[in-house]
Amino acid sequence: MRVMAQVAMVMNLDKCIGCHTCSVTCKQTWTNRTGVEYAWFNNVETKPGQGYPRRHEDQDRWKGGWTLDGRGRLVLRSGGRLKRLASLFSNPDLPSIDDYYEPVTYDYDSLVTAPAGQDVPVARPRSALTGRPAPITWGPNWEDGLGGAPEHGGGDPNLGGELAEKVRFEFEQTFMFHLPRLCEHCLNPACVSACPSGAMYKRAEDGIVLVDQDRCRGWRMCVTACPYKKVYVNHATGKAEKCTFCFPRVEAGRPTVCSETCVGRLRYLGLLLYDADRVGQAASVPDEKDLLDAQRDVFLDPADPGVRAAARACGIPEDWLDAARRSPVYALVSRYRVALPLHPEYRTLPMVWYIPPLSPVLDAVGEAGGDAGDPDHVFAAVTRLRIPLDYLANLFAAGDTGVVAGVLMKLTALRTHMRARTLGGEGDPDVLAAAGLTPALAEDMHRLLAVARYADRYVVPAAHREDAAALGALESRCPVETSGGGPGGRPVMLGLPTSRRRHQAPDRPAGGPA
Repeated sequence: MRVMAQVAMVMNLDKCIGCHTCSVTCKQTWTNRTGVEYAWFNNVETKPGQGYPRRHEDQDRWKGGWTLDGRGRLVLRSGGRLKRLASLFSNPDLPSIDDYYEPVTYDYDSLVTAPAGQDVPVARPRSALTGRPAPITWGPNWEDGLGGAPEHGGGDPNLGGELAEKVRFEFEQTFMFHLPRLCEHCLNPACVSACPSGAMYKRAEDGIVLVDQDRCRGWRMCVTACPYKKVYVNHATGKAEKCTFCFPRVEAGRPTVCSETCVGRLRYLGLLLYDADRVGQAASVPDEKDLLDAQRDVFLDPADPGVRAAARACGIPEDWLDAARRSPVYALVSRYRVALPLHPEYRTLPMVWYIPPLSPVLDAVGEAGGDAGDPDHVFAAVTRLRIPLDYLANLFAAGDTGVVAGVLMKLTALRTHMRARTLGGEGDPDVLAAAGLTPALAEDMHRLLAVARYADRYVVPAAHREDAAALGALESRCPVETSGGGPGGRPVMLGLPTSRRRHQAPDRPAGGPA
């Protein structure tokens, strides 16, 4: 057992109001400069919708993530080393600026300096890239507020087959919810494995995926390989940039800026302990619907004495073990099992998880003439919600509707129980038992999901200054390889946690600028 620690995030989609505060604060912190005007490390998409960049989830087009070859081995969907070498200077699997959007600015001086007259002065949009007039025809969240859903929502890659007929974009019948997205900081990141220059790396100390700007040569293979399209190219420097998970804040024991400023308090940050030796096996399970359980099995119980002993042997500090034990992420992912990964079928083992949105299920029971206190009536209503289970399953469970239904039934049982408690009753233990919950577990879930304090939502231990020199001295390598091989018989390298690639001064915090 090789125990490693990962900083991870869970988002409760029931609480997201689509205010974009997280996106704006992230933009002001990380990409408010020339060359990355179009880049949004954090953006909030309205679902159903094509997303940002447009139709980024269509991997038949963009070739992101991993797949299994005929012998059951993990291979990059974008191709092996020879294919990447052949397309170094002409990569057809890259989104264009039209797939993102052309950022615009306005000539505000014309409003201030315009002479007095009968006409109202106008500041027309101009491209931030070329300076020429640019009509506004697309944006990072064009479907927001149903503004573009009737016209563009049908292009959502998750609305395939019969589901497209089931979902009709009429205002009275449609559904929508908000989906905040950032880099997933995956356990098995395809971007790290696809980078020809070794500039992309996953930090050994906390699992954050970063780009070494000195090594980056702008080959853009990372953009293709990332199935979430969360790697951007700075057109001014020619270097790849991406979400850093606010590592300077995390190293100081503070939450990411998107979490800190979230109006809905829907984000949870914490540590997960996992067995690095089992990551490759988990990502290689043949059936996509088994990937969720396989990834959960990689996570280790931080309260287990054996796990804690193994973690200490692997150099994980004691305060980090305590933080992992108190982690809200571990509770939501593994203890309560209500958080799900985004598109597990990409086989990157993402580390930003989501609690799927729950429609007003008790209202649906009443409208159907059912009894809100009857577990059978309540759980039957889950399958008739306005947000189709098939759609949520395509997002969070590789199409397995049973997984999503199980999560929604737990949330429904919790809501039913706490509603009865609030109205002066004792709750209904039968409803909880039908969803696999106990009253004590329900109380803990409610405390975390509904009324959690700041210190309960964000359990982020500070980095250890004394570890910086040791981390910098580690050999630069990828610790896990698959047997067999890729092109030329060479082993296929998985994007698993790699050590720091540059030496650090002993007095510099772990993960600080190299």
